[in-house]
Amino acid sequence: MQQNSPHLTFRLTQLEDAPFLLEWLSDPNIMRWFPMYDLREVEDAVRIWIGYSKIETGVTALWDGAPCGMANLYIQPYKKQAHTCLFSIILQEEMRGKGVGTALLEYLMKYAKERFKIEILHLEVYDGNPARHLYEKLGFKEYGRQEKFIKEDGKYSAKVFMQRML
Repeated sequence: MQQNSPHLTFRLTQLEDAPFLLEWLSDPNIMRWFPMYDLREVEDAVRIWIGYSKIETGVTALWDGAPCGMANLYIQPYKKQAHTCLFSIILQEEMRGKGVGTALLEYLMKYAKERFKIEILHLEVYDGNPARHLYEKLGFKEYGRQEKFIKEDGKYSAKVFMQRML
């Protein structure tokens, strides 16, 4: 596996990573940038995300051997769409600002291209999400938006669609 620092390594996501993902997505500071509302919805999202580990589409970042972030490719089952792929990424809040997100996304892009022959990687991010800076830094461009996609506490947020050619 690629190593970006003596502390940071990557491996394929495993079923045993589910408790880490559950913990991160349950954090209100993180959950606000995902569509889940309560623990039941978070548990469902974890089940779906971790379920993709069976087809080896997820990557887990490890800091000194402990999971600190994950990214997942939502591979298309249809041949006409096999060249494009939606992805998700999440980092443990304490690991932000240390280059882990950049390294994880760079690793995921390389993995997507080499393993699955993905040509276009795309994502959906809510307006105001600070991770948007990371995506732009790595060459993702906005190609559309859906206004009033999320409604939380009486306030609307747009969903921004971004993509990048690999």
